[in-house]
Amino acid sequence: MVESAHEIIQRISEYYKKKGGPEAEHVLGYDSAAEGLEPIYFFITDLMQDFGLKTEKIIDNFTSSPGSGHFGELGQRATIMQQQGTKILADINVVLRSVLNLIYDLKDFKTRLQQYIGLKSKDRLIRDAAVLSLKQIWMDKVDIQKGNSSIKSMALGQAGFVTLIDAFLSVADEKEADKIDLNERVKRILRPRIQEFNIWLAQSENELKKRYELEKNYLRSQVNSLKLYSRWAKPYLKAAQQLEQKESGKSTDLVKIFNTILLELTLFGKSKFDIKSASLSGDLPQEFAKDNFLKKQKRNYNVCILVDFYFRGIPQRVSQQQAHYSFGGKTTVTFRAYVLNDDELEKLNQELSKSDLEDVFGLIEGATTDSLGRLQEEIDSFLNEKDEGAEKEKKKSNEVNPFLALIGVYEKKEKTEKSSQKENQTKEKKEKPIKKDTWIEAELIRPLVAKKADETAFNLFNTYKKAHGMVSYI
Repeated sequence: MVESAHEIIQRISEYYKKKGGPEAEHVLGYDSAAEGLEPIYFFITDLMQDFGLKTEKIIDNFTSSPGSGHFGELGQRATIMQQQGTKILADINVVLRSVLNLIYDLKDFKTRLQQYIGLKSKDRLIRDAAVLSLKQIWMDKVDIQKGNSSIKSMALGQAGFVTLIDAFLSVADEKEADKIDLNERVKRILRPRIQEFNIWLAQSENELKKRYELEKNYLRSQVNSLKLYSRWAKPYLKAAQQLEQKESGKSTDLVKIFNTILLELTLFGKSKFDIKSASLSGDLPQEFAKDNFLKKQKRNYNVCILVDFYFRGIPQRVSQQQAHYSFGGKTTVTFRAYVLNDDELEKLNQELSKSDLEDVFGLIEGATTDSLGRLQEEIDSFLNEKDEGAEKEKKKSNEVNPFLALIGVYEKKEKTEKSSQKENQTKEKKEKPIKKDTWIEAELIRPLVAKKADETAFNLFNTYKKAHGMVSYI
């Protein structure tokens, strides 16, 4: 990760002309060769939740010395995860190619079916054009299989049959073939071919519709397989990313040949500040407890605690457990207190999502879900096809059917409309810049929340220190 959460908060604050540093900062050090980071980490995590902070882990990095056994074992695990993920991605590519071929076939079938729809048109020009198009398809796909005795081969390669193609395209049935001004040799060839074409025309539409439906069902199964493979691939790819190590750079804590590990963890806890309770207790004016003021206050202010863990330890293999290590070493824990409103929290989450932590998830989505998403519009055009006549009948019945309200049909429509409105609102909200604090927020609310955050950070620090009998701290 290029930036820590602390640096991101500083940058956001400086951009919006606010105080960049934390409201309070407390650091403690704990050095024990026998006790690792786990007890410290889980004690502080539980303590933050006991203090009413909604806690989440936002950074989890580790680096092992290349010469250590820990580095080799984790490298083997990462390689296994990568191989499994790559194998499933290869299967995804095969299925994706099949989906592409099916889409192209369905497009071709749909074009062919449009010609049959044209045969039923009331417009004579459209009907004639559809017949001519189908005759061309019949000559190219069906009749051409007869080889030298096909219409095209005889018309282009044999003397006396030059007019055979024009005659075939111009007549509709055997009776018209008898009336046309041609020699008997051409008519003897033309009559059976016209009969064959008409039989093919009567049967091919149904066969094409059946093939079209079969292809659609197969496309649906392939799409479901693709989604299933994507679900299988993601855990392996995520696990491979989580086993990747952070570059140590020029850190003096890591020497290539030493048996050393560095861990960086960051916890972020937040708690909504209750303006009404603070007003009733006398910390804020009594007017702030009234509903009129609370309705005007559109954004909340939050007590935010950032806890950074930096651990330098020596991995030691646990006896009789070849794949497990214990860690003893030095831990530095930093408690920082911040005041962030809802807009600033949202901006912080956006900045974290742009960081290296989320890059791998974007790659996974691009390799699996996005590949399908780019084709989703075309896939839906085939899988969600509905008969227009049936849709019209359904709309008419809905208009005059009051009993649909009993099963919540209209409520579902309202919910979908409301959800789409909410999505648009969230998109607009993301694009809007953070508004400056009002005078009340800057002079009254934010200082009080800062005091609360300072107290919370110190209490967390002091409680841990007392619980472990630590006299001095750094």
